[in-house]
Amino acid sequence: MDWKKAEHDSRPVVAGIVILLTLVVLLGAAVRDIRPHDVPAGISAPQQVADNLIGGFAQNAPGALAFTSYSTETEARAAIDNRDVVGSLIDGANGPTLVVAGASGEAVAGGVTAAFTAAFEAQGTPLVVEVVHPFGAGDPHGIVLFFLILATVISSVVVGALTALTMKERGWAWQAGLIATFAVSAGIVGSLTAAFIANDYWSGILALMAVTTLLSLSVALVVAGAARLLGPAGIGLAVLVVVLISLISSGGPLGSYFLPDLYRAVAPWLPVDAAYSAARGALYFDGAGTVGPLVVLGAWALVGAIALVARSLAVPSRARMAQAAA
Repeated sequence: MDWKKAEHDSRPVVAGIVILLTLVVLLGAAVRDIRPHDVPAGISAPQQVADNLIGGFAQNAPGALAFTSYSTETEARAAIDNRDVVGSLIDGANGPTLVVAGASGEAVAGGVTAAFTAAFEAQGTPLVVEVVHPFGAGDPHGIVLFFLILATVISSVVVGALTALTMKERGWAWQAGLIATFAVSAGIVGSLTAAFIANDYWSGILALMAVTTLLSLSVALVVAGAARLLGPAGIGLAVLVVVLISLISSGGPLGSYFLPDLYRAVAPWLPVDAAYSAARGALYFDGAGTVGPLVVLGAWALVGAIALVARSLAVPSRARMAQAAA
């Protein structure tokens, strides 16, 4: 028996098993204990009321909400506008009102609303719920917007891999230019298509195009740079990080607040969560909370560009050294 040939033939099976185990472990760990963790919530109420409410949540739902107290209703509402908190409980002269940002995510906004509603129902006190910064009517759950992000990531992986593997004779500038051309095209075409499907986003369509373009650029450059440095293995590593781990840790439309600590810790530093957060900020929060996510996307693009340039410059250098030695 030709063991070397058998070993070569078994590589697809081994690769498939490795991918299977990776997905099961990553997904299983993420969904094993789905519950809210440290969801930021504001409270503006008399001290005794605030203490009782915070103490009640600490006892009945420990770790679910992370409270910040505000001295005035104006401050509590501003915290929502700035995306510092998902919602704020305001206890004024007319009774308690929960103000919650709809575009923070349907699951997290609904979870906060349900938690506060149950707490006040237990006291026999009616709670008024006011929704601000909602998703648009055409995409009331933010799902179309999220799938725009997902489609951009997947298509950018393909473009980055093909650029690196099939156009090795081209210089880094040409490869980067091709990727940039695709990124701009993806930002325009993808955003317009999603806006047409949802009949939404039109008021912030230019901002959405910019976010989508930067996302595409960052993912494609990272994949291309990794492929040029490590070959096919580099593509696998890049996909693991910027697609699989990035997607799972974002929590999808559900949001990362429902995932374990490790996933919530890494999510803001990866492209999917950063892009989805930036897109929601640009469309529904007048740009609030977009700077950080855009910096993250820009950093990924820079890392990919450096890898692409480094590999492209290294190849001619080795060729010159070989010629000198000869």
